[in-house]
Amino acid sequence: MEIQQKILELFFPKGIFDWFVLIDGTIDSEDIRIIMEEKDDPPITGDQKVIARKFHDITITDFPIRGRRTLLTFRRRYWKIEGQQEYLKRDIVLSFPGTQLEKEFADFLKEDGGRGTVLAGFYRKVSKTPG
Repeated sequence: MEIQQKILELFFPKGIFDWFVLIDGTIDSEDIRIIMEEKDDPPITGDQKVIARKFHDITITDFPIRGRRTLLTFRRRYWKIEGQQEYLKRDIVLSFPGTQLEKEFADFLKEDGGRGTVLAGFYRKVSKTPG
């Protein structure tokens, strides 16, 4: 495993590189935006044939890094299998249920309980909708 990936694994949700590859990233004065694409590994068995693929982007908010909000965009793959009407996708949980926050970050904010810590205050300040 490359040293760069080992370092990135410290910042990303656990196990994310099992399913995704890093394809792009940008940094501006307020945000760090990172785009990950799901690997092309359809959840099929036997002689089934993939006849179409499409993507659906999901953006979640993760821990701030160096004073910037971190936005992780995951390009989820959907596969159409010959002889089936619906698209298939893998069941990969990316965000805390009912939120657009990465699970560990949501747990952290929940633990804070609104006590007004520096990080919670910072997050509230930059948590406007990404444009």
